[in-house]
Amino acid sequence: MGSVLGVAGDNGDMWGWRGGKWGARAGLVLGVSGRTLPVSARLRRRIPTRSVPQLIDRATSPRDEGDAKADGGGLRDAWPDLTLIKTAPDPPRKQRRQDLSQPLPSPAGPPAPGEAPRSGEGHTPRVESSAGRCLTLQERLLLHYSSRAAVAEERAALAQQLAAGICAELQSFLRGKCPELPFGSLFLSGPLLDGLGALAADRVDFMLPVVLDPALWSLIPGEETVVRNPRYWMIKRTGLEYFPRGRSPWDRFIVGRYLSSNALNEMLHKMLVASVNWPAIGSLLGSIIRPGVASEELKLEVKHEQVELSVTLFPVVEMDDKVLLAAPPEGLVENLWLESFYRAEVSRVKELDAGDCGARQSCLRILNGLCESHPSLRKLSGSPLTHVVLHLGADWAQENLAARFQQVLQELVGYLEIGVLPSYFNHKVNLFCGLLEEEIDEMGFLLYRAVSEPELLLKEK
Repeated sequence: MGSVLGVAGDNGDMWGWRGGKWGARAGLVLGVSGRTLPVSARLRRRIPTRSVPQLIDRATSPRDEGDAKADGGGLRDAWPDLTLIKTAPDPPRKQRRQDLSQPLPSPAGPPAPGEAPRSGEGHTPRVESSAGRCLTLQERLLLHYSSRAAVAEERAALAQQLAAGICAELQSFLRGKCPELPFGSLFLSGPLLDGLGALAADRVDFMLPVVLDPALWSLIPGEETVVRNPRYWMIKRTGLEYFPRGRSPWDRFIVGRYLSSNALNEMLHKMLVASVNWPAIGSLLGSIIRPGVASEELKLEVKHEQVELSVTLFPVVEMDDKVLLAAPPEGLVENLWLESFYRAEVSRVKELDAGDCGARQSCLRILNGLCESHPSLRKLSGSPLTHVVLHLGADWAQENLAARFQQVLQELVGYLEIGVLPSYFNHKVNLFCGLLEEEIDEMGFLLYRAVSEPELLLKEK
């Protein structure tokens, strides 16, 4: 049987040699002495056309007598030019939610006495450090956090000071501009203050209390609203037959007998954009402050020499042990108020950690930081992660940080698979209800892989 040689050109054609003739043939193989080797389309695309004559000349020319290579040498040793042939990585397979149904890889338990651990197994995943020593996942997580903590704490202190200055100036403006509206005192909220969020000090919320008279207003549960969503509430004006419109200073924001979160936000947005002298306030605080003109949210972008800060203003109503934010969903419904569990989340996590000296706060800081550094996971940071941690049981000792970290990832994959994450404080509320199908699939696929390969999340971006 004659020798066969087949290589590929840039256009995908196969150039082959058989029986003293060569030419373009689709699907030829690469081999010698009658042996055939299949060449994939992916490999054919990686062989440049200019290598074809070199390979043919080398394959058909007699061996040099002084060649010291043994006959049994590998194909790559015999033909150095074949180093041009490199297999390209498989294109990433489109992730699907069905893939998450596959059994999750989990850390293997310790081997039985006298039994050597099998390859790839161990108590805790280990990561190779830059110094050559294998770090346990626990060490890697702590290193990942501590390497950013010092700088982050310094920046956070400056950002908090800057935010407090802006908050005080905005409070003074509102009292002078709207003395008839009984706003409460503005206060700061968010990851910058609670210690549970990402290490980056780049966001803070301004909470603006809307003080309502309980005799004139009542709450309508979310299940009874037009959207049938237990997370959103309505605030109804009551007693109009006895206390007509005008009795409450908030009556000007009524739409269909309900306090409109949209109407209140629109009024505040106009004032932030057109009435507040931000250049003067920014000059006083050594920064540049710009209100979000195009955004429907009440946002401020703050730039300082050392930090950049994003501020969001939320009117907030507190009634009947509920905390409601003027953050309606997108759409035509403008009277809805979003129930916030944030204060309860922070309080509960700190209470549990104080009771058992647990690592919940440390785990949340790390997880929030990792989610913030991966664009596809950003919608998981904050409340979703906190509720997953709260759903988990006890045994949150500091030495179990790595195990609990992996358990949170496994739980997240399970919740994403079904598309439901029930609130710790109200099981009727699904914290994933605002996620798109594509977002759920992308998050789930990355976290599924990260359970056994935590370095996917820990590597620098």
